[in-house]
Amino acid sequence: MKGAPLKAARRLGAFTESVIREQTRLAREHGAINLAQGFPDFPCPPALKKLARQALAADHNQYSITWGLPGLRTAIAAKAKRYNGIHADPETEVTVTCGATEAMICAFLGLVDSGREVILFQPFYENYHPDSYLSGAKPVYVNLRAPDWSFDEGELRKAFGPKTAAVVITTPHNPTGKVFSRAELELISGLCQKWGALVFCDEIYEHILYDGARHLSPACVPGLEDRTVTLNSASKTYGVTGWRVGWAIAPKPLTLAMRKVHDFLTVCAATPLQVAVEGALGFPASYYRNLAKEYQARRDFLIAGLESAGFRCFRPHGAYYVMAEAGAFLNRGLRDDAALAKHLVSEVGVATVPGSSFYLKGRKDARSDLLRFCFCKREKTLRAAVKRLKRYSEDLDGKTL
Repeated sequence: MKGAPLKAARRLGAFTESVIREQTRLAREHGAINLAQGFPDFPCPPALKKLARQALAADHNQYSITWGLPGLRTAIAAKAKRYNGIHADPETEVTVTCGATEAMICAFLGLVDSGREVILFQPFYENYHPDSYLSGAKPVYVNLRAPDWSFDEGELRKAFGPKTAAVVITTPHNPTGKVFSRAELELISGLCQKWGALVFCDEIYEHILYDGARHLSPACVPGLEDRTVTLNSASKTYGVTGWRVGWAIAPKPLTLAMRKVHDFLTVCAATPLQVAVEGALGFPASYYRNLAKEYQARRDFLIAGLESAGFRCFRPHGAYYVMAEAGAFLNRGLRDDAALAKHLVSEVGVATVPGSSFYLKGRKDARSDLLRFCFCKREKTLRAAVKRLKRYSEDLDGKTL
């Protein structure tokens, strides 16, 4: 019996496979070094593994309270107060989710009505664009401009209007490593107050900072205390991207809306891992200082290697990615950064992410000459990747691909 052709929902019309995760798939297929997807290739802290083993041994195997174990929510609130200066009631203003990824879509679905607008800073982490479409929102773009990834105040003011529901901030920023300044956040605060908009702030790289950069949570900026959703997770700080334990901190009315979505979207995060993360949130301050110090060494090593291979790097002040101009490798038979990234993973053995995947395709202001390299890898891994890229650069001299 024949019927209408099977097809996906119209809301998925603008979707493609995640470029980041596609590059990871291609890295496995070609045996390439993966500097594309931001997960460490070294072990998580031994103390954290011990906490997870203890949780499993104690039979923490069943559903937790939907919005998270009370002990974990209390630990999240305590750390947010201690480090960020955020005062949150763990019972009514903290929600544990399946990673910050779920927390963000809960914010979109719970707090943004269809037809409203959400401001995205471009280049943007690739999930935010689909989040907008899934919630029925219209994304509005504000450009971050190299080399310091600053934005134009006039462009930002123009982006706000009566339809603006929220602005998405990532600080430290993925993919550029930008750390938003107090002046920038105060400007955003004034515009959000004027137009009645919310802030969804992804702060998962809050402890990975360099060169004296300081992290400031928008929720601590005057005027944003009651209109900010702070998103975070254990993934990057503790090197457990596969555990999928994240959280959202927000005023009670916003939290109640997000919890309704979370309840029917995933029910709860993995219970034994919630128990382990509760313990991790009590790690001493020295853990976070050492984390930043170790990542800074990796950053400096990778930048030096990339520049010696012919890339122009933009030095990040946070997170664990380097954006690099690849103009020296284009115009040799490869049309853009996407083609170069495919070539590097299949022929050179190094997986990266084309910078164009962080821009809305088809816009005049979208760049197509950038690659994003992640450095949350062992020194041995980074050294091998640099060696391959330098060999490739040397082989290119006088040749056309």
